[in-house]
Amino acid sequence: MVLGATGATGQELVKRLLNDSNFDKVTVFIRGILNLEHKKLVKYKIDFSKINEYKPLVSGDVLFSAFGTTKKDAGSKKDQYLIDYTYQYDFAKMASENGVTFYSLVSSAGANEKSPFFYPKIKGALEESVKKLLFNKIQIFQPPILIRQPELIREGERIAINILKIFNKIGILKSQKPLLVDDLAKKMISELTSNKTDRVTTYRPNDLFRKN
Repeated sequence: MVLGATGATGQELVKRLLNDSNFDKVTVFIRGILNLEHKKLVKYKIDFSKINEYKPLVSGDVLFSAFGTTKKDAGSKKDQYLIDYTYQYDFAKMASENGVTFYSLVSSAGANEKSPFFYPKIKGALEESVKKLLFNKIQIFQPPILIRQPELIREGERIAINILKIFNKIGILKSQKPLLVDDLAKKMISELTSNKTDRVTTYRPNDLFRKN
């Protein structure tokens, strides 16, 4: 299952999962439209304000959660919290209660529930909350700034990426090197079969650039 399938990382996840023979069904839960058809793809358009109504549909082996927004897109901190924390946590809780065993979450670099800043604070709060759910395995990805698809990239991100690339060339802020969303999606899928024994694994920016 993929939550956030219409977003930058979610789109790449879905494409890779559909082309991966290890997965015989890919179910997406979306608020808008996903212009993609495939024999393995199942699409459910849902109203997150009535999320509990969809609990019987939340079934599978793995839940990838790549859901999120910005305060600008959401309209307010309250609405951003609803999307970035409440909806994701409620969906993860339903999945764990329905016997889904593996949870893979896209968080953010610097996520910390004790942060004085709003965005990393809610990301950190979500991380700590989902760790208490009944999944057998939880993988949390804390990527640096992501290089999204050209049609999805925001102007502020474009500027930040260009600045970081300049710094990276002279050896500064290499731990915050921008990451392609496709590379993040590829890493998330490949790590499903890693031999890590910990119940919870957190991948920080440097971890995401390692080949193994």
